[in-house]
Order: sequence, then C-alpha cells, then structure tokens
Amino acid sequence: MTLGRRDRVGSLPGGFERLFHAHADVVLAYALRRTDPDTAQEVVSETFGVAWRRFSDIPDRALPWLLGVARRVLANSRRSSSRQRALALRLVEEPALAAGDPTGEVDARISVRTALELLPSAEREAIELLAWEDLSPSEAAEVLGCSRGVFAVRLHRARRRLRRHLTASLEPMEPPSTPTTPSASTAETGPTTAAREAR
Repeated sequence: MTLGRRDRVGSLPGGFERLFHAHADVVLAYALRRTDPDTAQEVVSETFGVAWRRFSDIPDRALPWLLGVARRVLANSRRSSSRQRALALRLVEEPALAAGDPTGEVDARISVRTALELLPSAEREAIELLAWEDLSPSEAAEVLGCSRGVFAVRLHRARRRLRRHLTASLEPMEPPSTPTTPSASTAETGPTTAAREAR
C-alpha cells in the first residue's frame, strides 16, 4: 500500500496511524523471520518510532523505507546483544500440508533452510526480500541500500549458490561399505577341518 505524501504531511497523528496500520504486520513478519518474537516486537516499535520522528522524510513508497529502518534496528540489536540471534527460517516449524505424505515436505523444508544458511548473509537476504517480503528488485535494493545493478549481481550469485547447495543436498548418499568377515560357522569349522587334514 502506498500512502501519498499529502496523506501524511500536515496531519501527523492521522497519517502516522494510517502508515502503521498499512505496514506494521509486514514489518513484524520481516523481523520474525530474522529474530525471536520478543525482539521482533521491539524492532517494530523502534522502526515506527523512527518513522514518527522522521515522518516528513518518508517517501511515497513507504514499505521499502520502513524495512530498511527495521534492517538497521536488527543489526544494532545483534551488535549490542551477547546472545546469538538465530535467523527465523521457520520452514520446518510450519504445519505440514494436510494432504499427502508430509515427510517429503518436511525434508524439502530442511534442505531449503540448510541451503539458505550456507549463503553469505548479503546474498541470503536478497532472496528473502523477494521470496518472503514480496518486494520488487528495485524495492529490495532500496532496503539493502544498494543500486539495482549491485542487487541484480547479488541475486544472481545467490540463486546460483542456492541451486548448487540444494542439488548437493538432494543427491543420494552412498552407503558405507562393510568389510567382509568370516561367518561364525566358518570360523568354527575351519580349524576343525584343518585339524582333520593334519591327521
């Protein structure tokens, strides 16, 4: 949803309320995919705190601007916290599809999550912004603070690496070879036969 500048400037309380209702859920979802629920709520609060203070600076396309603020708030949170912040790639925690055998679905989600975690952070975020936040490449580039050309290169590399990791994860593993050992019966009868021949 795009709020025109005249819908915001001149009526800060009303304009801010419309901005919050239009984008708060998306900002929260963005944060939940990258941190724990409590921190995600703090990210939303701080993001819209910045939006309140800089209300006149918000462009007409407000969502990329808000996600850029949320991204910086998350980065500051990670730097100031001694705890490890796991990325919220909740693929394996989503409910399985009602129809069919869910085993393959869960395995696929595990593979995707593992493959995403193997990507460099900048490339992983490029894919997440398009796939999860449903942004256009130009909007995602704005969130990341880079040009569209840089974003396109980053996305191309991310897709190539992700495809390679997924392909490797789906290749069947060779079963370990087990050394052949004489059976118990052979072990028992062998010496007996040899002893008979010695006689």
